[in-house]
Amino acid sequence: MIIVQSYPVAMVMCVITMLCWGSWANTQKLASKQWAFQLFYWDYAIGVFLLALILALTVGSVGTGGRPFWVDLHQADFKWLASAFVGGVIFNLSNILLVAAIDIAGMAVAFPVGVGLALCLGVITTYLATGEGNAPILALGVGSIMVAIVLDALAYRKLANNNRRAPIRGIVIAIAAGLLMGCFYSFVARSMGQINPTTQRLEAGKLSPYTALVLFSTGVLASNFLWNSIMMVAPLSGSRVAFRDYFTRGNARLHAIGIIGGVIWSIGMSFSIIAATAAGPALAYGLGQGATLVGAMWGVFVWKEFKGASRATRMLLAAMFCFYLLGLAILVVSKA
Repeated sequence: MIIVQSYPVAMVMCVITMLCWGSWANTQKLASKQWAFQLFYWDYAIGVFLLALILALTVGSVGTGGRPFWVDLHQADFKWLASAFVGGVIFNLSNILLVAAIDIAGMAVAFPVGVGLALCLGVITTYLATGEGNAPILALGVGSIMVAIVLDALAYRKLANNNRRAPIRGIVIAIAAGLLMGCFYSFVARSMGQINPTTQRLEAGKLSPYTALVLFSTGVLASNFLWNSIMMVAPLSGSRVAFRDYFTRGNARLHAIGIIGGVIWSIGMSFSIIAATAAGPALAYGLGQGATLVGAMWGVFVWKEFKGASRATRMLLAAMFCFYLLGLAILVVSKA
């Protein structure tokens, strides 16, 4: 399998993760004009799984380091296979809630509040699970991002006071998504084995990054039959969605948009997991979740979700961006 050992290369991969995780929701915004987000999400889950499987069968099965995918899968202990799978199940529930929050409140709110909270919790839980990283500096970076979350929530509240949106509902769903999303990464990180930097041998019994990604994405796809089905029958917004609509109302373009959205997110997850061998899991996850900043920028500057907002609201948004940038910069230097 291909192993990344260069810290600068790992940082570039984490930045790509940030861009992918912050941009995939644009595909939902495009598809939601024509059909419900629950229908979009079936294709999204398929895209996540397909990309992980393709990587495992290609770059995860060549090279002299580690173990090829099929060999790694057969030697792995069940508890580590289950750990990566459970990570996918937890993520999928959190992400469906995030998509619902985007549908209600927009990207400029759902990302900073939901994914920002997930960033903070994910860095903490991943650090506790692996022990890798500089704890005081990681804490400082997390603190800056928490300030940014509060500022974004305040900006959203000001917008709602102008009868633009109903604030409580969107923020509560985004918070629930963030609490769950902050937990999933540590399950995947724990399942992966350490790689000996000299021999490039992978710890026995545990998973390679590529195998972990396949088990994770399998958890996403399998749990979709539970979580997304519930969301179709008892939606948090809008009316109930019929399962037949996926086949009768969809067309090739809509299905492609959903799959592309899943592939974009999965590229980000893959790069984050692969980069974790050089950057450390806590930093790789934390920097990748700078997606909050990217998602907020899409919502503010492209989708114009705060169009016509007051000067005070715009100042809160500007401060939010500044604190996010500060927090991300601190996370980058935490490795040193």
